[in-house]
Amino acid sequence: MAPESPHSLPVPVQSSPGAMWLKSNSLQTMAAHLPSISQMQSTQCSQLFLLLQLLILTAVSRGDVNRLVLDQLNQVGLVNLIEQATRPNVPRDLSTYDFIVIGAGAAGCSLAARLSENPQLSVALIEAGGVENIAHLTPVVAGYLQQTSSNWGYRSVPQKLSCHGMNNNECALPRGKILGGTSSINYMIYNRGNRRDFDAWAAAGNPGWSYDEVLPYFLRSEHAQLQGLEQSPYHNHSGPLSVEYVRFRSQLVDAFVEASVESGLPRTDYNGESQLGVSYVQATTLNGRRHSAYSAYIKPVRDLRANLQIFTFSRVTRILIDEATKSAYGVEFHYKNKAYTFKARKEVILSAGTFNSPQLLMLSGIGPEDNLKAIGVPLIKALPVGKRMFDHMCHFGPTFVTNTTGQTTFTSRVTPAEVISYLLAGNPATRLSSIGGVEALAFLKTQRSSLPRDWPDVELIMVTGSLASDEGTGLKLGANFRDEIYDKMYRELAQAQQDHFTLLVMQFHPQSVGRLWLKDRNPLGWPKIDPKYFVAEEDVEYLLDGIKASLRIMQMPAMQRIGARLLKRTVPGCEGHQFATDDYWRCSIRTLSYTLHHQVATCRMGAESDPTTVVNHQLKVHGVRKLRVVDTSIIPFPPTAHTNAAAFMIGEKAADMIRFDWELI
Repeated sequence: MAPESPHSLPVPVQSSPGAMWLKSNSLQTMAAHLPSISQMQSTQCSQLFLLLQLLILTAVSRGDVNRLVLDQLNQVGLVNLIEQATRPNVPRDLSTYDFIVIGAGAAGCSLAARLSENPQLSVALIEAGGVENIAHLTPVVAGYLQQTSSNWGYRSVPQKLSCHGMNNNECALPRGKILGGTSSINYMIYNRGNRRDFDAWAAAGNPGWSYDEVLPYFLRSEHAQLQGLEQSPYHNHSGPLSVEYVRFRSQLVDAFVEASVESGLPRTDYNGESQLGVSYVQATTLNGRRHSAYSAYIKPVRDLRANLQIFTFSRVTRILIDEATKSAYGVEFHYKNKAYTFKARKEVILSAGTFNSPQLLMLSGIGPEDNLKAIGVPLIKALPVGKRMFDHMCHFGPTFVTNTTGQTTFTSRVTPAEVISYLLAGNPATRLSSIGGVEALAFLKTQRSSLPRDWPDVELIMVTGSLASDEGTGLKLGANFRDEIYDKMYRELAQAQQDHFTLLVMQFHPQSVGRLWLKDRNPLGWPKIDPKYFVAEEDVEYLLDGIKASLRIMQMPAMQRIGARLLKRTVPGCEGHQFATDDYWRCSIRTLSYTLHHQVATCRMGAESDPTTVVNHQLKVHGVRKLRVVDTSIIPFPPTAHTNAAAFMIGEKAADMIRFDWELI
């Protein structure tokens, strides 16, 4: 059973835009009619924009489709013009709220929605980005979103031991800058983690965070629509966040799942009793459309709650802290190049994410004493903010070609008929509902592991495509891959439209530890981020084990029936090694290094006596009153999961802790 709470957040229901006549298929014409549009209800505006964007896609030649998709993604400003015309919310300087939530990602949205269920509480939700458009809602184009203003666009410092296939050896580190946060630009994979992850959190000085204690909060958030799991005690059907199997399935994924079983992996619900095994992917989509934190938690209630005020395009620059009492009392932020101050009666809550939450703490005087002194920020509380960071590193491959036809997700294969079916008929099973090509996950143990047998070490992410899927116009650019990588490995696949798939190999429990720091006190600059991937040599060996496991699966009868075979294209920079030997793969791992938005621990949770921690088990910043961090930066260890599901859980749990502290339950 999920914890009891007011059922103010509605169960997600898919509505069809319906047939609408358009006088024009150009954004320019639509912009010219903005005065009349602004008189429409916001729902009608959203529907019009949705229909317009997808109809544009049907009107272009196949040769231009990728370029036009990218152009349309950059038209975020139009949907935000409509949004601001129908919901104007200009901040008033020196306004006071009970709670100020900084950042509208999965944790921030869920927290703000739950706190504002009490009409007596005033909640300000401050977000640096804008509002989703049709591109964000269409899963197949997820790879393009990293090139838009919806992504903060962070890059690592040049890496010595990884990301050799990236320009300047800089790993792309995408984070969402939009209502919905990273849940609006990610690949929508819903994976909570392993029971042992959360039990380890509790054992590390965090009472209340064991698996049995956090499971109810995962359930509270979830509205599962998973065929075959309707009676599972590990899934809930009344929460706001839709979780479903991706309806679009290729023949390739059926073969992969069958081959995985033939290799000895059981079929599993990886969000259920046991993770080990293989499963079709569970995703945060609703009838084939992305269901972000904004769509699930905020959009259904924002027009119904006067006590919930949402401020977009508002960049927080500092938390205001009384130095004498060590109490947070407000925030400073910029909106349209003007500085504003909001004050908090009860608490300021940082939900700005793994990079921005530590940045704001340091800009506000909370962080490592040496870093703050070096950049001239007066120290309020010395804490190891940003001193520790974990991330899941992937190897982008191996890639396999097949003898099938028409199964790989190429964006140029999306037909006008599929677009119309997806939009007007609400068909959730078209190619547009594919979550960037991801179709299945497999969870494996390796022989070198010393962890318990039910705790996976490696994940295989089965993607029906590669960098060739968008002809080099989307993921390649967003991930910062060098032209040479695409040209020598993938271009021929794109030109021939050759069916193929890729198994991304991801390590769950890396030993390499990175860090984050500030180079100056400019609040509009980027923090310096050094993940230090593969500093621990053993991390490379785990990925090598995963590659070998994927090659074994390819030998199974189900794979042989579709002619699956390794793509024999040597990774640039690895020519000195014999193809497909262990040393070749080690070189490939350091070259085709790829991260999946899973950075954690920059504001690590734990006992105040632990010198590596920033917040306690109630997410309160050590030694500072009325200030919490509520996002994935508090996760103390790299989880056996993709972190999006955990972010929702953290927001839900934090809401209960806050309400209990202030006697609001």
